[in-house]
Amino acid sequence: MAEVRIRRLAESDRNGWEALARGFHGFFGTEVGDDDYGRTWRRLIDGSELRGAGVWTGGEMTGLAHYLFHPGVWRAGRCYLADLFVAPAARRQGLATALIRWVARDGEEHGFPRLYWNTLADAEARALYDTVADVTEHVVYNYRRDS
Repeated sequence: MAEVRIRRLAESDRNGWEALARGFHGFFGTEVGDDDYGRTWRRLIDGSELRGAGVWTGGEMTGLAHYLFHPGVWRAGRCYLADLFVAPAARRQGLATALIRWVARDGEEHGFPRLYWNTLADAEARALYDTVADVTEHVVYNYRRDS
């Protein structure tokens, strides 16, 4: 296996990041405009509200993670993993696990030790998630604006 590196995203990573971000949205069938990619990239690079990390294998960016830190109400701060994506050709090599662990360490180092995320109930990725995290009994609701 080629050398694996994980680090925070830098300005020079834009092209690799955007290719993966477009792959992420294509995988989930969501449409995002060019302006949205630009705006999200600026927020990731600014790093004050949203953070991004990438994984490189053999010098090529093959995966990404988007996450944010936020305070907890009763306990220490939390780290929310918003997006995790590994290019299809690079899957099943431990890269997603490595990204999750890297994000968890980054959160802990910055005072946000509880890492959590949401996923689809039938997601194939749950086989991976079940090896690194505990599933909870919580149900997520999205408020309907018309109610």
